[in-house]
Amino acid sequence: MNQLRFTLTFFVYAVCLGMIAFILNSVLTADVLVPGFWLLFGIQAALTLFAGLVSLAGIKKGGAHSVFSIMGAITVRLLLTMILAMVYLMKINVNKVIFIIDFISIYFFFSAFEIWVVLAKLRHQNKSG
Repeated sequence: MNQLRFTLTFFVYAVCLGMIAFILNSVLTADVLVPGFWLLFGIQAALTLFAGLVSLAGIKKGGAHSVFSIMGAITVRLLLTMILAMVYLMKINVNKVIFIIDFISIYFFFSAFEIWVVLAKLRHQNKSG
């Protein structure tokens, strides 16, 4: 998967996730999205896009670069996401349970996409190489 295909696939995936969140919030009577959810969603999407592009660039270089770029991108994304959660919780008073459910679900779904792309790229390399 090249970087353009990754970016397009990612945007389709992010829009689908956003639509699911919007529909769930519209259908359910209780508020299931914290204030500023779309900002959190956008920041996590941007971090995932950046991490995915860095991982793909490292895989393209091959060798030790691929391992360091994948692990580095995932680690940086994790740290920045945790900083985002900490700052959000310090600045905005929200229902903590709803926040955790929203935040972890966004993080999980974007992580699943990132890992799927990396594994697909590595599997393709193993078959062709």
